Amino acid sequence: MDYAAAIGALEAALKFGIDPSLDGIRALTEAMGRPQDAFASVQVTGTNGKSSTTRLVAALLAAEGLVTAAYTSPHLESYTERIELGGLPVGEADFAAAITAAVGAAGAVGDGAHAFTEFELLTAAALWLVRERGVDVACLEVGMGGRWDSTSVVDPAVAVVTGVGLDHTERLGSTVEAIAADKARIIKAGASVVLGPGTAPVAGIFLERATGLALHPRFVADERSVSPVDEALTVRFTVRSRPDRPGGVLALDVCGIHATYAGLEIGAPVYQASNVAVAIAAAECALGRALDADAARGALARMTFPGRFEVLASDPPLVIDGAHNPQAAAVLAGAVLDAWPDPRDRPLCLLGVLQDKDAAGIVAALDPVFDGFVVTQPDSPRARDAGDLAAIVEYATGSWPEIRPDLADALAHARTHAGPRGVVVTGSLYTAGQVRSLFRG
Repeated sequence: MDYAAAIGALEAALKFGIDPSLDGIRALTEAMGRPQDAFASVQVTGTNGKSSTTRLVAALLAAEGLVTAAYTSPHLESYTERIELGGLPVGEADFAAAITAAVGAAGAVGDGAHAFTEFELLTAAALWLVRERGVDVACLEVGMGGRWDSTSVVDPAVAVVTGVGLDHTERLGSTVEAIAADKARIIKAGASVVLGPGTAPVAGIFLERATGLALHPRFVADERSVSPVDEALTVRFTVRSRPDRPGGVLALDVCGIHATYAGLEIGAPVYQASNVAVAIAAAECALGRALDADAARGALARMTFPGRFEVLASDPPLVIDGAHNPQAAAVLAGAVLDAWPDPRDRPLCLLGVLQDKDAAGIVAALDPVFDGFVVTQPDSPRARDAGDLAAIVEYATGSWPEIRPDLADALAHARTHAGPRGVVVTGSLYTAGQVRSLFRG
C-alpha cells in the first residue's frame, strides 16, 4: 500500500484496546518473525520527558558509531515522525512499507487490522522497519504506563523511568503509587535500570521491583539531592548556566558512572538538564563503558526537540510546548521565567487542552508567568471546548480570557495582541503540532 492507504489503515484501527493485554502485539510480532529479537532495545517510560530522553539516548549512541532508531509518540505533523532512523523521520515510502508489513501480519493472524489498536500496528511496524534497516539499538518510548504498553513486547537491555506524575489516571490508576507500579513493569530480568529524578517520591516501588530481579538501578540526581541508591550508582548533574532567552543555551556537567562529562551545552530550557543526565546514564548502560566526551558534546549541540519549548520565531518570539498536565506545565513555567526574566515583559499564552486532561491544574501552574491567556481548541474530537476552557481559566485566574475556537484565528490574534512580548503555545501536543503546521505553511 502507498502512504495514503497506510494512514487510512491506521485511522480505521481501534484507538484504544478493550482489555489490558500484550496478546495483540505479541501475535503481530510472532507473525513478523519476532523482529524485536534482531537488535538491542532501550525502553523509556515516565509521565514527562520520555520523548526527549528517547531521542537523546538515540543521538548519544549514534555518536558512538552505532546505527540507532527512535520510536516516539504522538507525532506533531506527520505519522512519519514516530519512527526516526539516524535522527531523522523515515520517509513516506518506508513508513508505508512498515505499515503494510504490520497489516499483513494482522491478516495472517486471522482477524485483520481492524482487530488491533493503532498503537499495536504502529509498534509492530516500527519494530519490523528497525530490523529491516539493520539497526543496532532501538530507543523506544512507552506510549502509556508500562505493563501493557505495546513496546513492552521487547525485553529491554536498558529500562529507563524518567519520573512519575498523575496522568492517564483512568487507565493507570488514581495515585502516583499505582502509576509507578504500572511503569515499573518495564523492568525485566537482565536489564540495566536507570531511574530519573522524577521517580524519587516513589523510588521504593522501582527498587523493590529491581531487587526482586537481582538488578541494581542507577539513579540520576542533581548535586544537592539525596539518592535512594549507593553513591557509586548515582549519576549527578550540575547546571552551570541557564538560557536567558527563547532558544538560549543550557550548560551543564554530568558525572556518570564511568566518566565525568564537563562543559556540555544544548539549546534547550533548564528542564532538559535532567533528561540529558538520564540519557547519558542510559547510554553508558547500553555501551557498558564511558561515552566519548567530545562525541557526546557534539551530539548534544546538534539536538532539537520538536514541540518541546521549540522556538518557531524569535522576533517576536513564538514558542510551542506540548505540556499537557500540571507537572509539565510547572516545568514549562520555569522555562518561561528563565527565557523572559523581566516580569514587566512576559509573553501571552495560547492554550488548547484535551478533555481528559487536568485543565485547571495546567492553568494554575501557568498563570503566574504569563501576561494573560487566549483559549482555543485543536482539531481533535478529544479537544476541550474553548468556552469550557475559558471558564476554567476565569475560575483559576479571576480574569476572563479571549476565546478564539479556530486555531488559526487564535494564533493570529494572540501574536497581534502580544506584540514584541511574544506568544507561548501549549496545553497539548495536538495544539503545538497544529500551530507548527500553520506557522510553517
